[in-house]
Amino acid sequence: MLRKTFETEIQQLKDEVLLLGSMVEQNVLDSVEALRKRDIEAAHRVIALDKQINDKRFALENQVMIIIATQQPMAHDLRLLASFFEVISELERMGDYAKGIGTINVRMGDQPLLKPLVDIPRMADKGASMLHRALAAFVNEDVVAARSIPAEDDEVDNLYIQIYRELMTYIMADPANIERANWLLWVAHNLERFADRVTNICERTVFIVTGELNEIS
Repeated sequence: MLRKTFETEIQQLKDEVLLLGSMVEQNVLDSVEALRKRDIEAAHRVIALDKQINDKRFALENQVMIIIATQQPMAHDLRLLASFFEVISELERMGDYAKGIGTINVRMGDQPLLKPLVDIPRMADKGASMLHRALAAFVNEDVVAARSIPAEDDEVDNLYIQIYRELMTYIMADPANIERANWLLWVAHNLERFADRVTNICERTVFIVTGELNEIS
């Protein structure tokens, strides 16, 4: 009976983590779309949602602590619950990147974008896709998927390098472009870090199953 209760509680946790992940995933996509359209109201909604993400993180962490205290898990179960802490924390930080992009959009005021956004939305789409699949691998304890997803981070890194080089050409052409170039560079930086944290989630999935915690490159 106790085992059945434990499994039910774990499934509830997994469902809630997937919900938190979907909130983060959608918010980062919304933040970039709001920036692309220079939609300040939408940017404020992105910023406001971050509080809900933070609140959900703390509620889930509390739930994990209660399960550890009441069920006294061992071996695989303890690794799973410890990994919930890490994954929940990673999701909250990824939510911060979406909030950061929304904040940049607001701070830009009425300044137009230096250039139309092309590669930045691609970075956001790729990062969101990686996160979606990484969380599916986490809840299903799919080690094969968890080990394969981080390789896709190279695509995000390459887009970041491409954006950086392009923005530098705008600055060299006219130093007056520095501020607007920096806004977009910070957005790209946030998206690059977003994808990096997906790798951390994948590493935790491997740890749950194998007991080994190593970097996946």
